[in-house]
Amino acid sequence: MSNIQGMKDMTEVMRLAAQSLAVWEEWNGIGVSARRTILASWSDTVEQRGDAFVSAAKMIRFHLQQAETLLEPVHDMPGPTGETNELYTAGRGLFLITGDDGLSLTALSGQLTAALVAGNCALVAVPAALRHDTDALLADLVKTSVSDRLVPTIDLNHVDSALADAPLCGVAAVASDALLIEMNRTLAARDGVLVQFVAENNADLLPIVASPTYLLRFITERTRTINITAVGGNATLLELGSGEH
Repeated sequence: MSNIQGMKDMTEVMRLAAQSLAVWEEWNGIGVSARRTILASWSDTVEQRGDAFVSAAKMIRFHLQQAETLLEPVHDMPGPTGETNELYTAGRGLFLITGDDGLSLTALSGQLTAALVAGNCALVAVPAALRHDTDALLADLVKTSVSDRLVPTIDLNHVDSALADAPLCGVAAVASDALLIEMNRTLAARDGVLVQFVAENNADLLPIVASPTYLLRFITERTRTINITAVGGNATLLELGSGEH
């Protein structure tokens, strides 16, 4: 690849990443319950496409069920001086969702659902053989009122540029061991905050993607503290989290 072409690829990746992040905070802010409702509607539309999409719809619903148990509850932690502390989950930011020729529509649906229900936005890069079905999957997502900027697609040839320089908080990939190792090395060479790497090397059985706790790889935890004992009786609010943005 020439330097000029590489610069064009990076410019395109950064443009799409910026568009996705521009609508991310609104998506993250509506909460797990609202996201689950929207994505449940998405799974219904996906299933109507026929036999090839039934397994994808089932994978979507599976992770939405896990989200109800793992992500939706807000945990109360009363403080010793009267303040209330609430522990809850939120999205991390921008994930790259990708894979090699072994990536299936079912696996992609699991990756994408986990990222979205957890409160993230995403860039999606898939092999050519999966591109048509991916476009259909994302078109159905937009039909639910989700912004088309939340999950843009990039060319698979642009993945290296995204791994090296895009403002990613995480990468979810289904690929061979060799490719996963290569991707991990690229991520490790980045400056700044470490990028979460969610790797699956078994494209047939999907032990990672189909795990009940897969969602927990896509979240950050936050604590909301309300101090009801402040001077003068005024409540003060402190919200802490581990997000990078």
